[in-house]
Amino acid sequence: MAEKYDFTIDQLGECKVPSPIELSKQHGDFRANYVKDSSYVRNFVNVFEDNYRDNNLDPSNLLQKAGPREFIYFNPAHVTAGICTCGGLCPGLNDVIRAVVRCLYYRYGVKRIKGFRFGFKGFFPEQGLNTMDLTPDLVDEIHKIGGSFLGTTRGGGNRVNDIVDAIESLSVNMLFIIGGDGTQRGALDVANEVERRGLKVAVVGIPKTVDNDLALIDRSFGFETAVQKAKEAVTAIHMEAHSQINGIGLVKLMGRESGFIATATALASHETNFCLIPEVPFDMDGPNGFLSYLEQRIKRSKHAVIVVAEGAGQEHLQSTNEKDASGNKKLADIGLYLKDKINEYFSKKGIHINLKYVDPSYQVRSAVTTANDSIYCERLGNNAVHAAMAGKTKCVVGLVHDKYVYIPITEVTRKRNTVDPEGAFWRDALDATGQPILMVNNLSSINDRMAAPKK
Repeated sequence: MAEKYDFTIDQLGECKVPSPIELSKQHGDFRANYVKDSSYVRNFVNVFEDNYRDNNLDPSNLLQKAGPREFIYFNPAHVTAGICTCGGLCPGLNDVIRAVVRCLYYRYGVKRIKGFRFGFKGFFPEQGLNTMDLTPDLVDEIHKIGGSFLGTTRGGGNRVNDIVDAIESLSVNMLFIIGGDGTQRGALDVANEVERRGLKVAVVGIPKTVDNDLALIDRSFGFETAVQKAKEAVTAIHMEAHSQINGIGLVKLMGRESGFIATATALASHETNFCLIPEVPFDMDGPNGFLSYLEQRIKRSKHAVIVVAEGAGQEHLQSTNEKDASGNKKLADIGLYLKDKINEYFSKKGIHINLKYVDPSYQVRSAVTTANDSIYCERLGNNAVHAAMAGKTKCVVGLVHDKYVYIPITEVTRKRNTVDPEGAFWRDALDATGQPILMVNNLSSINDRMAAPKK
């Protein structure tokens, strides 16, 4: 049975203002068209034996298409818009900021656009962070650099009343919040408080997570760039490993709970021999453990490349029991752990190795986007503006089945997206690496080990 969702988009009120964007309502006139609220994209597209006759034409399956509407809610002359970026860095932040500003300014004629600096902390008076007045001239070149033009920081989303106080005092009536699942939960709390106070403010999220772990959407912006940069690191480490006697290259990549970057990098590089991700447990020792298979690889091929996601193998490590400002559990360092264990293992065996370890995470996060990611960011930003101008709120814009849609924040943050160990993506990665399907000694203990509290 397919999981049930409710994709109904909250609306501030009836749209009565004619859009200043002069598009078309008909086909065949070579003019770009408006999008209707009644245009949808199916969420469930796979056909299963037990429900292939079910059309699923109800709010649990239909996502509203993104795009400009013929009639909008806000009068552009009365709009004050706000933008903020939250959480860790991710390729594409500046591309999104630029797109939002330019669409507001040029397409709708909105001239008052405020940039809140350093995430949610930019809303708090005691921080002394004045807002920035954003114009196309100011942001036109920012897509050529990495990082966030507005600055970013973790935390602060729990101070909902302070954030809404700032929104109210600055007469902001649409707010674009760029961030991951934690940030979007904060955005939803802000939107709920706005509603409680009777304010007419559209809160629209643009989902950002380099780990690609937001549910429902095809991919988050920055992910493709991250894989490209990670592939470059693997190419370099492979050259090092291949040029040494029993060379081993170890690359640690982002991926707290979801191994998408590591898996995609393994597929893209064609030079990865082992890919370790949080979703697939592995033993270190024993005849079917990772170290045994690594030894076999070294004896056979004289070199090996390992890609590991930061959240992999945490069951082997001592838990820090700490959390960062965003509320994420601080992970023990699997990269350094593997480095030490590999050196120790081969030293005891009397086998000479030459191990090189690289953690390119911050280089990846701060990179300028690839062309395809830049296009994606531009279109996300534009469609977020179309949503807010039409009075849509408590939603994010994303790509589903290659179509731009609006998704309620409640649904996109319900759970995290993870690599399916039994799915085609991971199966293809196994083909690319040639590693064993599972590197465990006792198959029956896997579920118990993964469910047990970390050491």
